[in-house]
Amino acid sequence: MSLASVAAQQNSATAAATANSTASQTGNSALSSLSSNFGDFLNMLMTQLKNQDPSSPLDTNQFTSELVQFSSVEQQINTNTSLTQLIQLTQAGEVMQASAMTGKQVTVNSDHVPLQNGTGAIQFSTPSAQPVEISIYNANGSKLDDTMMESTKGTNTWTWNGTDSSGNTVPDGSYQFSVTAANADGTTTALSSSVIGIATGVQSQSSGMQLQLGALSVDFSKVQSVGN
Repeated sequence: MSLASVAAQQNSATAAATANSTASQTGNSALSSLSSNFGDFLNMLMTQLKNQDPSSPLDTNQFTSELVQFSSVEQQINTNTSLTQLIQLTQAGEVMQASAMTGKQVTVNSDHVPLQNGTGAIQFSTPSAQPVEISIYNANGSKLDDTMMESTKGTNTWTWNGTDSSGNTVPDGSYQFSVTAANADGTTTALSSSVIGIATGVQSQSSGMQLQLGALSVDFSKVQSVGN
């Protein structure tokens, strides 16, 4: 495991802990405020009961109703606090499970290929042997490389050596790509594809857990397989 991946995991764990701490503090603050108000309400009730006018007694039904309402809100805050703790435990478990993927080869569904240590791998399938064009683009949408190959029926894997069409080496990163098959009738078909890379870290985002393959981050729902 590289120092960069360890640092990334530590940063994600710190961010998750900070978010969880904030949520917990908010729940505790709300419960503390309610408890204080509830105590004030009881003191006020007892004071009014002690000093009530015997000829015009206080409406105890109204006070009882307010007591029930306070108790109901208190129970709701306690429930929310318990749910927050359950979510924290679940997220921590997800991070631990996801961290087990770090350093392993994974296949994910993405239209970006991670270039790691000068190598990127794209996987696609064709119904028969046919010409296929694979294009790589930079962040600005400019085409870096354009390769023609003859596919075989079934699953195919193409490895990019991290160079552009002029033979210049490009830096590691996340690069958009497309895979297009040339049909016998002269038309072309965009092929669904996936990429293969090494998992380097895990991040907990507001949208869910993200798996990192170098510069590429994908949802865990995009993971197709995990190797050794």
